[in-house]
Amino acid sequence: MAISSGLDRMPVVRDLARFPRDSGSWLERAVFNHRLLVALACLAATLVLGFLATRVSLNASFDKMIPVGHPYIQNYLQNRSDLRGMGNTLRVVVENDKGDIFDARYLDALKHINDDLFLTEGVDRAWVKSLWTPGTRWTEVTEEGFQGGPVMPDNFDGKAASVDKLKLNVARAGLVGNLVSNDFKSSAIVAPLLDGGKDKRLDYWRLSREIETRIRDKYERGLAADGQPWGVKVHVIGFAKIIGDLLDGLVQVMMYFGAATVIAALLLYGYTRCVRSTAMVLACSLVAVLWQVGLVQLAGLELDPYSMLVPFLVFAIGVSHGAQKMNGIMQDIGRGTHRLVAARYTFRRLFLAGVTALMADAVGFAVLMLIPIPVIRELAMTASIGVAVLIFTNLMLLPVLLSYVGVSPAATERSLRVEQDQAAGRGASAWGVLDKFAQRRSWALAAVLGSLALAAFGFAVSLKLQVGDLDPGAPELRPDSRYNRDDAFVAKNYSLSSDLFAVIVKTPKEGCLKYETLAHVDRLAWELQQLPEVRATLGLQDVVRQITAGSFEGNPKWLTISRNQDVLNYGAQQATVNNPELFNTECSVMPLVAYLSDHKAETLQKVLAVVEDFVKAHPTDPAIVQVLPAAGSAGIEAATNIVVREANRTMLFYVYAAVIALCFLTFRSWRAVLVAVIPLVVTSILCEALMVWLGIGVKVATLPVIALGVGIGVDYALYLLSVQLAGQRRGLPLGKAYGDAVMFTGRVVALVGITLAAGVITWAFSPIKFQADMGILLTFMFLWNMVGALVLIPALSHFLLNDSHFRKANPAGLAVPA
Repeated sequence: MAISSGLDRMPVVRDLARFPRDSGSWLERAVFNHRLLVALACLAATLVLGFLATRVSLNASFDKMIPVGHPYIQNYLQNRSDLRGMGNTLRVVVENDKGDIFDARYLDALKHINDDLFLTEGVDRAWVKSLWTPGTRWTEVTEEGFQGGPVMPDNFDGKAASVDKLKLNVARAGLVGNLVSNDFKSSAIVAPLLDGGKDKRLDYWRLSREIETRIRDKYERGLAADGQPWGVKVHVIGFAKIIGDLLDGLVQVMMYFGAATVIAALLLYGYTRCVRSTAMVLACSLVAVLWQVGLVQLAGLELDPYSMLVPFLVFAIGVSHGAQKMNGIMQDIGRGTHRLVAARYTFRRLFLAGVTALMADAVGFAVLMLIPIPVIRELAMTASIGVAVLIFTNLMLLPVLLSYVGVSPAATERSLRVEQDQAAGRGASAWGVLDKFAQRRSWALAAVLGSLALAAFGFAVSLKLQVGDLDPGAPELRPDSRYNRDDAFVAKNYSLSSDLFAVIVKTPKEGCLKYETLAHVDRLAWELQQLPEVRATLGLQDVVRQITAGSFEGNPKWLTISRNQDVLNYGAQQATVNNPELFNTECSVMPLVAYLSDHKAETLQKVLAVVEDFVKAHPTDPAIVQVLPAAGSAGIEAATNIVVREANRTMLFYVYAAVIALCFLTFRSWRAVLVAVIPLVVTSILCEALMVWLGIGVKVATLPVIALGVGIGVDYALYLLSVQLAGQRRGLPLGKAYGDAVMFTGRVVALVGITLAAGVITWAFSPIKFQADMGILLTFMFLWNMVGALVLIPALSHFLLNDSHFRKANPAGLAVPA
């Protein structure tokens, strides 16, 4: 692919009548000989897709966030209907800010909150648990046998006698640390959620808003029937609330889109000093975003908190490519060429380079399709659509529009003056320094060794990079967010956390009550209890053991799993009344639940390792009993971490393989491929080291960052090396060829890097922490890729693409086609 350097100029054509309309490629003729038709077609597409863009929905899905193809997740999905509360669950904790839970006003508030939550759309009402639900029961052993009933006394009236009975029932039921806090100042309502799939999706944004308005605001700020405040505080945790808060944060994030637009406009205007061309570049980039969102809606997709970042990225990429086209047109007009001819010249020079660069961007996105997590695959599809529309809006439409409006005379004179000063060695001292990396061995060696030292240091640090969450709460949100404060309150005041790791035990019908099954599960429970990260375990074997002892007057000698099947059957009968969630109606599926201290990556890895080691050490006949990980919020996250860990390296391998293939097709030289790719590798290593330093783990939200940085970062090498190699193949020395490359595209490469970085650095102020993390990481990668391209490309070229190499390839000094 040949691209003209600053010295390989096309003829200056001032009179349009002297320019042959049939020159150039068939695509150039199709675009510019029918440019009015092209402009009208793009206008029509903008109106249609703009209308569709207004109908795009914002939502999320629990199933999209998990690797549905992983065997452990398949275990959960296949048994989901028998594992109530082991997946997507909302936990609402109501705190009495002036006393304990045995206060009549508090209990009245709890009843109203329970009723409002019970009637909320999307709640699985049959499995809601709180002090007020009849399924929350107590049991005790008396001389006459077992006695029990609902924890909330019948006809509770709030008087002292009723409250005393409630206190007794709470103690009998063993709810302290689970539904009741350790200090008796708050109690929880546990509400499993329904997600009906494609036909009846749970609207997380609506659910979150209802929680805020109908529950939190109503009872924290509202008044009771007697005109007095309710006197409670409401804490809400669970996946649904995390997603709701993320979607709420997107409204504020839209402000950063406007900030990015303003920053890009200022940078472009500062470079060109031309209002009309700056406006055209921004307009075409915004049109690309509009087309992308419209096509997303047309494809039946939706935006979620993760793919919402992509339009920002597409806008920044569009501005960067538009700046290259604008720069070429400005230079040709400055030499006196008619604006239409200048647009055709720039299209002729840079269209292939732009398409190749966008293909590299697309590769960075498309590789994400290999990750078997639906939300990342949709992000990849959304991004690929955005990159595809940039070919039409910024590589075709922008030159057409600039062929009509041109650039201001002052801007063209300034551009020509800068070019002449650079050619004469005047003024551009900052750019002239870069030539020394290509010409002087000491400079080149220092740059290469310095990069090698940085890469070695970064690699040593990156070995500490972890997969999964590194902090308690929801790392997607700020540490001081309302959700994380609520999560910290629950973790502090409840012994049994909401981080549930459940092992699924499957047997034939009525098989979960066999002695062998219960004893096998009990051994696994004991193994889990040895981990300090496991606060407690709960399974059917625990309840059966307690009921067995209770059947024999509470004698502790009978606190065991009996070998008598009749005794076990009686235990199951009693468990059906008080703990129906511990096994299904056929007694063929039962969960063993481990309550964890947190859901950090290290904790999940230890717990899963115990389960896997137990399964290997105690093999069973699958026809009799199967021990299958994993369910519960922590179990699902543990499986997700496995997929993310495997996908992280696989993704990098494929993205680099694809980028190397594209570079080789473009440059036809393995030496040039090394020169282009090595700066990207150094940046990728340093980015992983930065993640360690910032305490960012590799998870669903951060997994795409490095792939995106590599795919977009290779643009710099494509623009710089294409011009440099074209000059070298015409016989120019390396220093001169690279100097021409800097003159023609290098200054814009710097502008592109700064523009991309400025477009995403605004994310760092987002209330959504994972967006802030992505903004910081992408800003780092864009800037380092730019610096690496401008410094390492000439330094590496000094050793790999020096003049002697080209003299051997072309001893006669004749021009060699690029």
